[in-house]
Amino acid sequence: MATVQAFLVLLSLYFCCLHGNPRSAPRVYLSFKELLETKTIRPFSFSFNTSDYRILLMDQDQGRLYLGSREYVVALDMHNINKEPLIIHWPATAQRKGECRMTGKGGQGECANFIRLIEPWNRTHLYACGTGAYKPVCTFINRGWRAEEYLFRLVPGYVESGKGKCPYDPHQENVAALINGNLYAGVHVDFMGTDPAIFRTLGDRPAVRTEQYDSRWLNEPVFIQTHQIPDSSERNDDKLYFFFREKTLDAGGGGSPSVLARVGRICLNDDGGQRSLVNKWTTFLKARLVCSVIGDDGVETYFDEMRDVFIQPTQDERNPVVYAVFTTAGSVFRGSAVCVYSMADIRNVFNGPFSHKHGHNYQWTPYTGKIPYPRPGTCPGGTFTPGLRSTKEFSDEAVNFVRAHPLMYHPVYPLHKRPLVVRTGVDYRFTTIAVDLVDAVDGRYEVLFLGTDRGTVQKVIVLPKDPSTTEELTLEEVEVFRSSAPVKTMKISSKRQQLYVSSERGLTQVSLHRCPVYGKACSDCCLARDPYCAWDGESCSAFTPATKRRSRRQDIKHGDPLRQCRGFNAKENRLKETVQFGVEGSSAFLECQPRSPQATVKWLFQKDGKRKVLNRDAGVVKTGHGVLLKSLAQSDSGLYHCLATENKFKHTVARVALRILDREIVDALTAPDVPSEEHRPHLHPYPPPPPPPPQTVPPQFHPEPEVRLINQYCQSYWQQIQPSQQSKRTSRRHVASHN
Repeated sequence: MATVQAFLVLLSLYFCCLHGNPRSAPRVYLSFKELLETKTIRPFSFSFNTSDYRILLMDQDQGRLYLGSREYVVALDMHNINKEPLIIHWPATAQRKGECRMTGKGGQGECANFIRLIEPWNRTHLYACGTGAYKPVCTFINRGWRAEEYLFRLVPGYVESGKGKCPYDPHQENVAALINGNLYAGVHVDFMGTDPAIFRTLGDRPAVRTEQYDSRWLNEPVFIQTHQIPDSSERNDDKLYFFFREKTLDAGGGGSPSVLARVGRICLNDDGGQRSLVNKWTTFLKARLVCSVIGDDGVETYFDEMRDVFIQPTQDERNPVVYAVFTTAGSVFRGSAVCVYSMADIRNVFNGPFSHKHGHNYQWTPYTGKIPYPRPGTCPGGTFTPGLRSTKEFSDEAVNFVRAHPLMYHPVYPLHKRPLVVRTGVDYRFTTIAVDLVDAVDGRYEVLFLGTDRGTVQKVIVLPKDPSTTEELTLEEVEVFRSSAPVKTMKISSKRQQLYVSSERGLTQVSLHRCPVYGKACSDCCLARDPYCAWDGESCSAFTPATKRRSRRQDIKHGDPLRQCRGFNAKENRLKETVQFGVEGSSAFLECQPRSPQATVKWLFQKDGKRKVLNRDAGVVKTGHGVLLKSLAQSDSGLYHCLATENKFKHTVARVALRILDREIVDALTAPDVPSEEHRPHLHPYPPPPPPPPQTVPPQFHPEPEVRLINQYCQSYWQQIQPSQQSKRTSRRHVASHN
């Protein structure tokens, strides 16, 4: 009994420590094995030895997903990534690998060709680059007119230098965009990795880059994303935006961050200066992106390490929505946040004052002098410079000003001046993001898919509370890899309702929804508040706005089962009562695990027809998986109700009838000196037996019925303990079958 009691105490403490912030805890957690059982996942089966998988291009027209890894390029069917994948083996030459090792590289398998760039060149060909064992190389890939041709091969005999297009070091991040035959890349352009640049190559325009070895322009940047965004209806105003993080020039004491998030931009038609900044950008500007929270004490906590950016198009191509994932740069605590920015706010900052170092302490101040014409950052031939055909016509004053003042003074703040999602005090960080806009019965909702460094993907919905505030609800978290590894890249296909996730070791295709896992009841489906799902009268199933069935129930904004599930709730309330036994002086664990960790639990105790809240302060340990009664008395026998409340909806999760066994009887029947059943003489209550010796069966005791009761208790106990042990093994799974 003492061993069982100790086990239950440890179990309760384990469950207590398992739950953190209920709002950020996922309603459903699925392990990789459980996710496989839902049949909503397809891991890519690799038949070759490679690593470092990155989704480099998603072609919606051909329905192909292009994957780069160490020495392999793979074309996958977006509908089913395991259906006849097309594979190209593109290794570095043996001679080049040997030369690489001679330089001291190759300690971690770096002397290989890591594919880092795949861009569409035309309808039939792709442009691809790899690190080439520390000597970047590029080539063309013939993919045919249609995916049905199953054509996928390197153009024979064609290889060119990848310098300025692809990094030498496979550990350095790069971004690239192929626009009108010109390749724009954020990349390190030297063997040592000390010369980062935003570079333009290929095409009919001159090669242009950022100023070399000038930390005011770029200071050890890590490139994250690049995206073309027009500024107006005039195409000459089109700009390419780069998102990156870099070391700050002002790092030091006083709590200054060592890393800052940046957004930079250049004009696509920038050809460099005529006398100054020759073959250098004359329109490059950058600004800080701020993502922070202000605590109750007024202290502002910054998330400065930008990790990923997702650009969500809108009907207005000039104003997409920018979602960015950040983590904390310091080591005080682990934290992640998602901030959302509008292009209007970004443009306002670029149209604002420039940063200028001035004064006795040489501090950053807004530049208050005369701004030259054309205004730095303005594109030639655009809305404000119709008479200038090229940046080579810019005045020396304007070009020199840009060289010395590439930084804007004001930072860009997120919408509502706060993050959309925040995670602190958790054992993981966000690494990637993809966003889907989903139409539901009561409106359109943002659904965020957030990859983590522990190899999971969280699905988070953003709910409006009032015109200026929102709240986030974590719908699910799923393990997407057989072996845990940080999520590296992620692409989403709203059209196909699929998410594609890569890591160092593999690739997985995941459906955007798994409606049946929320439960078999209408209330479960409604409380899930998943815009992909609705109650169809029989089950929780996928929802499409075009569906005309009147029985479909969905309430994302409020999640109110009382209103949405009329006629179904009565059926759900038919809950079976379970019987559990306890022994006087020992403990009993009454198990109750609500389907959602976001639900609050209250226990009611019913005896002699009266029901009251279980509010014993002493001798009761309440956990997320039940309640532990530590020292039982006969007065504890009765009916216990576990009442769960989520989003103001109350329902009974468990009813447990607890029966208390007499301690002396149990001790007597389990004492080692009591003879076994086959050697025990038949006892009958009449005539009464002789006076018993000490520590034997008490007088007037009917052992046979009590033995049956003890057997029933033991059988019931093992029925109770086995699910608990199973629950401990899968304690992070929050999906329970409906009673």
